[in-house]
Amino acid sequence: MYYLLYIFCYLISLLPLRILYLISDGLYLLLYHVAGYRKKVVLDNLSHALPEKTAAERAQIARKYYRHLADMMVETLKLLSANEKFLKKHFNCDLNILHELLRNGKSCQLHLGHRFNWEWANLYFRLGITQPFLVTYMPLSNKAADRLFMRLRARFGSIMIPANDVQQAMQPWQDKNYVSVLVADQNPGKARRSYWAPFLHRMTAFYKGPELSARRYDIPVVFGDIVKVKRGHYKAFIRLAFEHPQQTTEGEVTRAFAAFLEECILQQPETWTWSHRRWKHQWKGAPGSQLQGTNVS
Repeated sequence: MYYLLYIFCYLISLLPLRILYLISDGLYLLLYHVAGYRKKVVLDNLSHALPEKTAAERAQIARKYYRHLADMMVETLKLLSANEKFLKKHFNCDLNILHELLRNGKSCQLHLGHRFNWEWANLYFRLGITQPFLVTYMPLSNKAADRLFMRLRARFGSIMIPANDVQQAMQPWQDKNYVSVLVADQNPGKARRSYWAPFLHRMTAFYKGPELSARRYDIPVVFGDIVKVKRGHYKAFIRLAFEHPQQTTEGEVTRAFAAFLEECILQQPETWTWSHRRWKHQWKGAPGSQLQGTNVS
């Protein structure tokens, strides 16, 4: 099954972007107008996150979102055959902050959100880093699809770290300098093992792992965001958020990332994954209260 899937997707990836975007236009019509893929989830998330917008404005953002989602699908397939020249032509980021930390003998964590196109970002960052480049990922339930994405994401030498076994997978790298990339806005599996932070008008659960490891080993934390400049062209921005996380209070790194990502989303809301069921866990604390870390179930 895997080889059939790989051959099919690889052949599609060989098509030029202009043809792939025609396919994307068709996918948009299918996702939004025909299937209505998670449309209720998207509109509900937008209504909570952007209450200052009118219903018509949120509907327009939703339509734009589905267009970008369709682009993301074909752009991700393109990575199966795209070379370094292609990637550097279509994606750009100043990586000097990462280079400086590595020159000073420090590892670092790069925290991103689910902003299009994070798959291109992961490979682009790898091209600019000579030290081990560790990408934390959530394994897919479909084994053929999971194997395909593993191959795609590791094309330029990225080392894949499964999110369900981070501690074990990270052990060989603890005594080395590395860059660790985490898409840090995933919905955690268990709310009681989460940090909670205000995010898009709701108290939201975030994984504890990124902050705990940064504080335990005093690994500098870098925040990053991705902006879609135009179709097929992206620019990422990174900034050093915490050089010494051990000096922070519990939950401070997570709250700062939530605030950073929210600000970025509000600037270009149509490029964040609104179809994700991000708020499956409900905050059970007192109204208006905030927790740095909690065992709330």
